Amino acid sequence: MSTFPKISIITPSFNQGKFIERTIKSVLDQGYPNLEYLVMDGGSTDETIDILKKYEPGLTWISEKDKGQADAINKGIRMSTGDIVAYLNSDDIYEPYALQKISQYFTEHAGTMWLTGRCRIIDTEDREVRGMITRYKNFLLRHYSYNLLLVTNPISQPATFWRRSVINEFGLFNIDEHLVMDYDYWLRIGEKYPLAVLDEYLAGFRVYASSKTSSSFLTTFRQEMMLARKHSPSILLNSMHWISYICIAAAYLVLNSSARLNRKR
Repeated sequence: MSTFPKISIITPSFNQGKFIERTIKSVLDQGYPNLEYLVMDGGSTDETIDILKKYEPGLTWISEKDKGQADAINKGIRMSTGDIVAYLNSDDIYEPYALQKISQYFTEHAGTMWLTGRCRIIDTEDREVRGMITRYKNFLLRHYSYNLLLVTNPISQPATFWRRSVINEFGLFNIDEHLVMDYDYWLRIGEKYPLAVLDEYLAGFRVYASSKTSSSFLTTFRQEMMLARKHSPSILLNSMHWISYICIAAAYLVLNSSARLNRKR
């Protein structure tokens, strides 16, 4: 592997003109010398295409109808050629120097197959919010194990990267999963390979009223619980996941209710 392993970042996109320019800039402003950036757009009808054209020298993009987010990610993975791969949704961002940090870690730890870092939760204006959830996830990451992953999902997708060989071994994302395709992939990889945790903030995950996380969180948590049961016959772990689901769902209900009240003021 060279001093700067090639990193492929895939951004699935559909009508995210409000945010995608910030996403693109957060990738290109990394200044990483061996970057491949692919945007897989699902046929946007807003200003997205004009924004993509604006940044064409720094990225490759296609715009065509797809079968959803996982399908778009898979298209990008098939096109990619990097030694390290990740996807960043079209409303999320990378922290400065994130790619240099993960590049250095993978270079210095040849046995690491995948890694994750810390991730801030941000609002529509890039302000950090929901700090309690971030601190909770950071605590869980410090005590990560595969059994913990079977109980709850502390891994933030925007801050997670994996080697090309992982794709060769485990294949692509499940296009039938529209909300928890990332958790499904983590469970598949994590069953064999330990997760490396980088104690650095690598990304920002955006939440707002119409985002999937905000509008479908109960369904998301329920589907995560069902996926975990497919990977574990343990009654104890499955029961613990049920308790975790109840607690996290209650926390999100309170947070979303509070956010709605603040918007009305």
